Amino acid sequence: MNPHGFISAFAAELEAYLAFKEKMGFYGRSRVWYLKRFDAYCAAGARTVFDRQTVEGWVTEQLATSGRYRSWMSYIRDVGRWLQVQGHTDAYVLSDRWKAPVVRARPYLLSAQEIDRFFSAAARLHAQSPWRWQAVSFFTLMHSCGMRTGEVRLLSPEAVDLREGHIDVLWSKGNRSRRLPLSRDVIGVLAACEQVSARQFATSRQRFFVSAAGNQVTAATVGKVFNRIWDQAGLPRPTGGQQPRPYDFRHHFAYANVERWMAQGTDVTAMLPYLARYMGHATIESTYYYIHTSPDFMDSYADITSQTQSVLPEVGFE
Repeated sequence: MNPHGFISAFAAELEAYLAFKEKMGFYGRSRVWYLKRFDAYCAAGARTVFDRQTVEGWVTEQLATSGRYRSWMSYIRDVGRWLQVQGHTDAYVLSDRWKAPVVRARPYLLSAQEIDRFFSAAARLHAQSPWRWQAVSFFTLMHSCGMRTGEVRLLSPEAVDLREGHIDVLWSKGNRSRRLPLSRDVIGVLAACEQVSARQFATSRQRFFVSAAGNQVTAATVGKVFNRIWDQAGLPRPTGGQQPRPYDFRHHFAYANVERWMAQGTDVTAMLPYLARYMGHATIESTYYYIHTSPDFMDSYADITSQTQSVLPEVGFE
């Protein structure tokens, strides 16, 4: 079987590799898209050996159109490693020298006033689509629970347990899962959204948040809705520098928690592992990136990062 339509000499191997990744919980379309480009490149050049010349030849050609983004290289590198494990010991694994340094976008630091005005506008959003009643809930999960945009988009109705008051984020970044307890206010917001969605779509929807056709909402649509609400709220846009975006709610969640703990005199060092676990980070270092943007936190940053982290989170699940 060749469900993805591969045509090169590596068709069988690429299909087997994708089947393996799906069994591990990785279903990303981006991986398939780039591997189909690699497959077409190999077919056009009649390449039959997964060697350095084949892999780096495709990478070089791909770089001409991909700009500075190189995250797609991990796909072809992973194929090489998988082939070696399968007994193809001569398969080439793309060298790390092709990796580009990670340049993270600077977050837009949301103010309390901007957040209040944003959610007030979201509650009055003029739209014919489900975003009319979904917008407040969607962005509340990013603001009040620090969830990633993709995690909110992929939520199934079954993963949102309003009676018990928690959300199960399943197989997220790094194939990790976690359970997030919800506050009473967040439960109320989600319950209002669920009531309307259940009435409009009955049991036909596969996701908690859906499009007008009942399908999963796209990342591009989330950005468009965010911008629409921002402008409807009459919030100004910076003339230069980072523009506000949905992901800034997740940044705000991180540093707002730290600032609150500092104001309360709570031991931030002891709390950071719990924050990392709640946000779905594999390491404390990932959490530092989010909280370093807090002006009040910078003075204490060096002291905290120099201490050994010994407190482990006990909530959630793997």
